[in-house]
Amino acid sequence: MRLLTFRATDNEGRPVHRVGRLDGVGADDDTVVQLDGVSDLGQLMRSSNWRQVAQASDGPRHRYGGLDLAPVVPHPTKIVCVGLNYRAHILEMGRDLPQYPTLFAKYPATLTGPDDTIAAPPEDAALDWEAELTVVVGRSCRRVGEKDAVEAIAGYTVANDISMRTWQFRTKEWLQGKMWEASTPVGPCLVTADEWQPGPAITTRVNGEQTQSATTDDLLFGPATLVSYISTMITLSPGDLILTGTPGGVGRAMQPPRYLRPGDIVETGIDGLGSLRNRIVEDAPTG
Repeated sequence: MRLLTFRATDNEGRPVHRVGRLDGVGADDDTVVQLDGVSDLGQLMRSSNWRQVAQASDGPRHRYGGLDLAPVVPHPTKIVCVGLNYRAHILEMGRDLPQYPTLFAKYPATLTGPDDTIAAPPEDAALDWEAELTVVVGRSCRRVGEKDAVEAIAGYTVANDISMRTWQFRTKEWLQGKMWEASTPVGPCLVTADEWQPGPAITTRVNGEQTQSATTDDLLFGPATLVSYISTMITLSPGDLILTGTPGGVGRAMQPPRYLRPGDIVETGIDGLGSLRNRIVEDAPTG
């Protein structure tokens, strides 16, 4: 089953989110069935029978190609990210294989839709791409072993952990290069774990040129291991996201380094999960 979140307006013209079931693979003319009374996937998954509810829903129908897609989970309570988790990428960055996962966090305000533009901040010209397999947590869990962690995974989606490299490496902590507002597209949909498992290819293209290519079974720490490890420290809740790391081929590792500029189009995808397509634009003044 494929579930997604899209932007709409209510009867008074106010912006709202709606959740839909995608009856297809994401072609423009595929049908999306709206789930009545549901505006947040995290809220949906707090019900023990959320799969049955989503599968049985028979609400209004929309054409997939006509929707304004939002982040698949717009308001997760936690976004936990993993660095240095593909063997090829670890070697590319000149590091040793870590004994434990390298973790950092994001905030919901960093998320944006799978087709949204991404602003290049004037404060950092080193804007880089990172295609990532993303785990969507399906039930509350704390201190779970790996066997139970498998059952806590609702499914998977795609993210691009756009990174501001100059700010990221100002210190040994990465957060300040990873938490820029509306910089992390996530989507286009959640594919449930009974229909998809890690293994298929993950790729990035910049202006049509392939820059990243790997398989999602090259993770040093797999999804169940990460859910178990993170839940040791903090309770994971329905709708929480775990970005599992990026493979080799990032711009910073190129010789010379290559970064995204306004006008560039970056496409990140995983076979069977779909793809993100984001244009880089000049950041608009604020304040």
